[in-house]
Amino acid sequence: MSSKVYFSKKITPESVLNLFSRLGKDLPGKVAIKVHSGEPGNQNFLKPEFWKPVIDHVGGTVVECNTAYDGGRNTTDRHMQTMQKHGWCDNFPVEILDSEGPDLVFEIPEGKSIQKNFVGKNITKYDSCLVLSHFKGHPVGGYGGALKQLAIGFASGYGKKYIHGSGNADNPWRSDPDTFKDAMADAASTVIRYFDGRIVYINVMKNMSVDCDCCSVAEDPCMDDIGVLISTDPVAIDQACLDLVYASNDPGKDHLIERIESRNGIRTIEAATALGIGSREYELIEI
Repeated sequence: MSSKVYFSKKITPESVLNLFSRLGKDLPGKVAIKVHSGEPGNQNFLKPEFWKPVIDHVGGTVVECNTAYDGGRNTTDRHMQTMQKHGWCDNFPVEILDSEGPDLVFEIPEGKSIQKNFVGKNITKYDSCLVLSHFKGHPVGGYGGALKQLAIGFASGYGKKYIHGSGNADNPWRSDPDTFKDAMADAASTVIRYFDGRIVYINVMKNMSVDCDCCSVAEDPCMDDIGVLISTDPVAIDQACLDLVYASNDPGKDHLIERIESRNGIRTIEAATALGIGSREYELIEI
């Protein structure tokens, strides 16, 4: 069965809020707003001012988890300093979900690559979730979108190593690339199950570099902006973004497509579909 994905070519804070209203999905209780805080030095991440209207409308708390590599976000103190520097703390309440251990462990008995997911334990404070994703390339995953935000985004610092290592946190950067993407799908499934339908995804196709917002030194965008998408299906929204890249007339798309295909980025979508957490079939509704 196909999922609905709403799309607007207008990339403004107002168009994001308009799409959220058009979706008509209620997010009850205390809402976690998952963002990418942006590694210090990165020039492409989407700033808090861009997200402010929709976050203010929902009235939730901006949440993040610490990283698995050295930098400006690998400890809670450093991460909060970065959140402050980037303006998140000036605009919203902010929480680092894995600010204190121990991690919350989600079991994945049906997992293809991993059978456990280690997430920031403070996720249990929240009843629903708005996942705000910047769609772009990624040095390891090929691309980053909603599924990556669910998987790597909610994983604790240790959990990120565990996913990257396909279950071996002691050797996180040498696992088989496809097994890593299967692990991302496994991890994403646990967050989806936790929120149990109380979750909305927004992907913004802007500043599309081949590199992730986690890169302190990232390439500049390689193609023109495309638009904003919203859905309740993380697989459908990521698939729609990929399809829009391929359908673009922008010659710069070749560089992004090479990054996606050379890393077999579609594998994450394929693995997530096999787990039954979304559909690659969708109806794109332009607003």
